[in-house]
Amino acid sequence: MIYVYLVLSALLVPLLNNFWPILRQSYSWWLAPVLLVAFFLGFVILHLAWFVLSFAFVSLKSSQDKGAKYYRFILKITVPLIVAIARVKINLSGMSPEEVPTDREMLFVCNHQHDFDPAIIWSTFPNNNIGFIGKKDIYEKMPLIAKVMHKLYGLPLDRENNREAAKTIIGAIKILKEKKASIAVFPEGYTSKNCELLPFRNGAFKIALKANVPIVVCAVNGTRKIPKRMIWRGCEVDFRIIEVIYPEQFAGMTTNEIGDMIHPKMEKALEELKNK
Repeated sequence: MIYVYLVLSALLVPLLNNFWPILRQSYSWWLAPVLLVAFFLGFVILHLAWFVLSFAFVSLKSSQDKGAKYYRFILKITVPLIVAIARVKINLSGMSPEEVPTDREMLFVCNHQHDFDPAIIWSTFPNNNIGFIGKKDIYEKMPLIAKVMHKLYGLPLDRENNREAAKTIIGAIKILKEKKASIAVFPEGYTSKNCELLPFRNGAFKIALKANVPIVVCAVNGTRKIPKRMIWRGCEVDFRIIEVIYPEQFAGMTTNEIGDMIHPKMEKALEELKNK
């Protein structure tokens, strides 16, 4: 969308020149770039206002199915805009996003370094309808983000309450079986403060086992730098799509065995991203 708004802004400047005679004067050359920037910022502000207002009145008790396509559309065109405004460059490696199927639901798993990680995943897989399992704190302290997650089939996870965590897992399995959305989860359970891969909470892989869906294994590095560098300095984030593991490849395995298979793959990929 950032390029669309730049083009629209560039078109509006000469159009305005037909109605505002002052732009035709030799001494007003500086107005053109100023108006270009002003129009662009106006489009961006209106877009973000539309995004916020669209989700502001969402109730967390409302049906996740109601307006699902509309909310997915908003996110699809807004997340890349936010990433671009923050001046985050995503360096992709491994499999191409086009190699990841879009005609079936899947479980996406990735390491977790920062709250910006979901935006990187959403931006990388714009054609996959992905709902995130997020920590319960988000739903208590970040109401707008919670509403966005809710309308995209996201689910809260109470890591300190095993019974509630089990309900979240069952809910994710149901969403996948009903083909409403893919599910993304960070199997470490917490953000890694030192960016090293933490041990997995292997219960997350029960989602793929019970729903009989592929597991898309990813690795991300560099998102912890974003708050300090975004907008003014810019930031590069490395994202690798390691592989897609299909149900027949983990059939008959336990969740611990699946975790033991995926953890070293993710750990190796993360080390390679950090040392590139």
